[in-house]
Order: sequence, then C-alpha cells, then structure tokens
Amino acid sequence: MHLKKISLLALSIGTFSLGAEARSEAETAPEAEGRGFQSTRFKTSNAQSEAKGFVEEQSLSGWTRNFFAQERTQRKTRFAIDKGNGRSESTRLRETWTQGTVLDYSSGFTQGTVGIAAQVAAYNEIALQQGKGRIAGGGNRTLTDHDGEAVEQWSKLGLANLKARVSNTTLTAGRMAYNSPIVDVIGNRALPSSFEGVAINSAEFDNLTFDFAAFDRVSPRTEQSQTRFVSEYADRSITADHVALAGLSYQPFHNLATKLYAANVKDFWNQYYLNIEHSAGDNASLQLDTAFNYYKTRDTGQRKLGAIDNNTYSLSLTASHKAHNLTLAYQEVDGNEYFDYLHETNGIYLANSLLSDFNGPNEKSVQVAYGLDMAGYGVPGLAMNIYTARGWGIDGTHYKGGAYDVLALDGEKHIEYGIGASYVIQSGALKNSRIKATYATHRASANQADGSLRELRVVTQIPFNLL
Repeated sequence: MHLKKISLLALSIGTFSLGAEARSEAETAPEAEGRGFQSTRFKTSNAQSEAKGFVEEQSLSGWTRNFFAQERTQRKTRFAIDKGNGRSESTRLRETWTQGTVLDYSSGFTQGTVGIAAQVAAYNEIALQQGKGRIAGGGNRTLTDHDGEAVEQWSKLGLANLKARVSNTTLTAGRMAYNSPIVDVIGNRALPSSFEGVAINSAEFDNLTFDFAAFDRVSPRTEQSQTRFVSEYADRSITADHVALAGLSYQPFHNLATKLYAANVKDFWNQYYLNIEHSAGDNASLQLDTAFNYYKTRDTGQRKLGAIDNNTYSLSLTASHKAHNLTLAYQEVDGNEYFDYLHETNGIYLANSLLSDFNGPNEKSVQVAYGLDMAGYGVPGLAMNIYTARGWGIDGTHYKGGAYDVLALDGEKHIEYGIGASYVIQSGALKNSRIKATYATHRASANQADGSLRELRVVTQIPFNLL
C-alpha cells in the first residue's frame, strides 16, 4: 500500500476510535466527567507568580555514569586501529569503558513579573579503558588525540544558560539540554550532547503548548568543543549554519495526544513531524496504546546534501496487562535516500530506531518486543525486555546523486535481536541509582550500512544532591 494511503488509513482509524470513545464517554457521564473532550482554556495557575527567589530555589546536583560496551564484529565488518604514518590495522573488537560525571547548578527564578534564572553544568569524563588496540579509534565513544590514543581525562562546560519567565512562558538562551522530535539530547554514552541557541516554551493553556527554537552549535557527547551541525548519514564534511524549529503539543482528549513540528536545517532540508498517540482500556485488564510517527523531509536552499524527498513513518501497537507488555511495530521509508536526522541528536522518534535505525532508502521493517515489570512479582525496580526487528527491501539504486552513499544498496536486508534488564534501587543512600545491561546482535547483508556485530553494554548511573 502506498505511504499516503497508509497514513490516511492510520489517521482514519484514530479518528474513528476517538469518535467512538467520545460517544461512549458522553453516554456514561457523569461517571466519565473529565475523561472526554478537553476544551482549551488559559491555565488558572501562574508558574512565575509562585517563584520563591534566585537563591531560595537553587540546587546543586548531578550524576555519575559508568559506561562499558564491548563490540565484536562478524563477516566483513571491521574496526580500524591507527598505527601512525597513515597506516591502520583492522580488528574485530572494540571496547569502551568510561566514567562520565555531570555537576549541575540551577538557580530558582527571581520574583516579579519577569523572573530570571541561570543554569551551569560542568561535564567530566575519565577513560578507564585506554588501550589503543582496544578502543579501536574511539568512534563517538572515547575521546582520542591525533594519534588515536585515549584522552585520559577531560572536562567541558556542558550547560550554560539564562532563563527569563513571564507567567508560564520561558525564554532560554545559551547552551542547553533541549528535547524535541527534531533536536533532542542524545544520552546513550557516558555524557549527553547539548545545544547552543535560543528556545521559547509557552504553556499558557491547559492542554496546548508551543515551542520555538534556533540553534547554531552542538556540543557532542565525546568532544570538548562545539561544532556545527552535520547529518547523521550523509557526508560529515558538509555543515549547516543553523537549525530553526517550531512545534505544538495538543491533547484534545485525556487519552489522545498529538504533536506537530516544522524545522529548517539551513541549506540541508525542511522537515515536518506528526505524532498521534492513543490509549484505550485499563492495564489491570487490557490496555492498548497506539503510536503513529511521521516525518516528511525535503531539500531546501543550496541543497548541500543533494535532492531529498523522503516520507518515513512508524506505527506501533502495545498491549499491556499488569506486569506484561507486547509491542508490534511497522516502519517504512519512502525515499531513495536514508531517512536522515542531525548527528549528535536523538531526532528520530520512530518505533524501530534500535541499535540500527532501520532507515535505509525504501526500507520496510517490523519489530516484535516483550517487556516485563517485575514490580508485579514483588521486585519493584526490576524490568526486563526482549525484542527482534527485521528490515528488508533497502534500495538506493534510483538515487539521483548527492551526499548519500546508497547506489550500491540493492535489495539489502538485516535483522537485529536484543535482550536487556535494568534495576533501579528503591531506597537507601543509593536510591534512584540505576544499572542497565543489554545485549544485541545485528546481522546484515553485504552493503547494509550497520554491518554485522554483537554488543554487550552495561551502564550504571548514580545521582547525587549537594544543595
């Protein structure tokens, strides 16, 4: 079925179920009071009027994260060890073991009509695995010098911003942690990324919020300096001067939430995002959650990455019963290039973005996942999951040229399996500390971008409060 037809079908299904539930709730009023349509009204509360002061609400907190990962490649996939003088040696093993620590000072807002606040955070990382042959170039996991040796310890200013607030609207300027479907902090290493720019969040209504932002630099996870934005899958030597975005989040019903965003990456692309999420039923018996995500990407300006005309979507269904949940997800790319997003961001809100993104040109993929919350069996804080995902039909042979290396992709396919467990300490001095272990294996045909490898990852994070 063509992408547009599928999108219309998904929207029609959502509209039908929405209407049916609205009728059902109207019929059972007043028992269902507050569970039907939610009118958009100005908030009766005012966040700024409740401000207690710059010093009175200040905090000094943070966390330290131990990140260990071991990757072993298979088939033709290899990592490279820099041997100097332009020589390299291939290896099947890459290990990452680092300790990242964030110390975050956040003030409260000053009192008055306009409140002012500040945030400063220092990031530090220690390379616990420093063997040149083991880190295999470091990738985006271990910071290395020009000889490929691990930098033993390094620090940087991770966050530094000022905030101004009027009522329930906040302006943030400087280096910040930002979350949106286009520019989003990626925190899957010892330290997270952050972004330099200006952002506005307006939450003046009960069920409607607006976001506006513009960024010109990113602070990468494993770099000390800030850099210009680049694409995740295109030629990394091509940079964008800035990114601008606008979006809204709207919840018309208690169980229906929507997001709509538009973004311009200068001379790369214009990108549009739609999200619809619906929940029905009760977890005590059976709950069904549906999530639809759609991105449309078109080239713009100087078209530095070449022609781009890409429609990508995912549809996931999750059935939950008490401690158990089962997810089925389908994802499809309609375009002769990768579905692409900005490097050092997590701007890919798609169901099948796993170890692999399953985002090759014209790729279709399906995922089946099962999760278990052991709180239902007397072990609160312990959760486990297992999944498999398969992608097929990757075809870049019709690509018209540009910054994407896809012409050799002809009928490529791949499969991924993963299992994981996490535990959050519930009480005591280490309360809210978390340990998470995952194991994933990925098998790919000859020209699929991610290659064939296995990865074991163990991450421990301990939060702390000093003020």
